[in-house]
Amino acid sequence: MNITAAQVNELRQMTGAGMMDCKKALVECNGDKQAAIDFLRKKGQKIAEKRADHDAAEGCVLSKVTADHAFGAVVMLNCETDFVAATEDFVNRTKAILDYAIENKIADKDSLMAGTMEGRPMAEYITELTGKTGEKVQIGKYFAINAAYVTNYNHPGNRRACIVGMNKTFGNVEEIAHEVALQITAMSPIAIDENDVPQEVKDRELAIAIEKTKEEQVSKAVESAVRKAGLNPNHFDSEDHIESNKAKGWISDEDIAKFREVKEKTSAEKLATLPEAMIQNIAKGRMAKFYKTNTLLNQDSLIFEGHSVKEYITNADKAATVVAFNRVELGA
Repeated sequence: MNITAAQVNELRQMTGAGMMDCKKALVECNGDKQAAIDFLRKKGQKIAEKRADHDAAEGCVLSKVTADHAFGAVVMLNCETDFVAATEDFVNRTKAILDYAIENKIADKDSLMAGTMEGRPMAEYITELTGKTGEKVQIGKYFAINAAYVTNYNHPGNRRACIVGMNKTFGNVEEIAHEVALQITAMSPIAIDENDVPQEVKDRELAIAIEKTKEEQVSKAVESAVRKAGLNPNHFDSEDHIESNKAKGWISDEDIAKFREVKEKTSAEKLATLPEAMIQNIAKGRMAKFYKTNTLLNQDSLIFEGHSVKEYITNADKAATVVAFNRVELGA
C-alpha cells in the first residue's frame, strides 16, 4: 500500500513519534490511522519491558506555581541519557505533565500517576515517550505545596528546581520567598529547622557523632602512647602505609608488632574510661553543626552576610516564615 507523506506527518503530529516509526506503523497497519497509533503504543510497551532494569538517572526537573501563588509543584521526569533529556520534545513532555499537575492541583506522585494525559492513563502517556526515545522513561519525583504564598525556582539546565511555601501573602514576602528559593536550590537543606528533621535522621546522626567522638578520643590516646613507645605514629596511620614503610626499610617487623600491641592495649583502656558526659557534650556540638549546615533556617544566609536565613527573614519581615519546601535535583 502506498503511504503518503501527509499520512505520515499527520500520525507524527498525533503521536510525536519519529517519521520512520510512523511510516512503518502505517505500512504495518495498511494505512489504518487508529491501528497505527495502537501499533506505536505497543511498541513503546515492548521497549519499556525490555528496558525496565535500565538505570534512568538523567532527565528534566521543572517547577511551577499557580497564578495565585497558593499552590506549587516540582517534577522530575527521568530518562537514560542527557542527550534525550535535553531534547525539545522531552522538555515539553515534562512541562505538559507539570502543567497538568498544576491545573489539577495534584497532591502527590501516586495521584499524578493515577491521572490521565491527553485522554489516556499517565502510565501509557509515559510509555509512549519510551517508545519514541528508545529509553526507559519514568516520573522519578513529584512534590507539591499548598500555602499562603508559594514560589518556585528553576535552575538553568533543568537539572534542579525547588518550591517554597510561606505563611503569609502581604508585605515583601514575594522578595523573601524568592531569596529563600535561591538559598534552598544552592545549599540543599534537608529540613526547615531542627524540629523538622525526621527522628530517624536525628538518631542516625547522633549515633555517628558519638562514634566519631569516641574514635577521635581513642586515636589521640593511641598516638600519644605510640610516641612514648619510641615509634613515629605517621609510619602506622594505615595498613597500606605500614606495608609501604616496611618495604622502604623505615620500620621493622618488631616495630609493627610493638605498634599493634600498644594500639590494642591503649584502645581498650581508653574506651573503658571515656567520660560519658564529655562524649555527649562533644556529640551535641557536632549535632549543632549538622543542623547549621543542613537545616534551612540555621544555614548561613547567602544574601544577608554574617547572619542565618532565619535572621534574614526576620529582619525583612518579623511575621514571615517558611512553612514548607521541596528541592529536587538529578542524581541527588
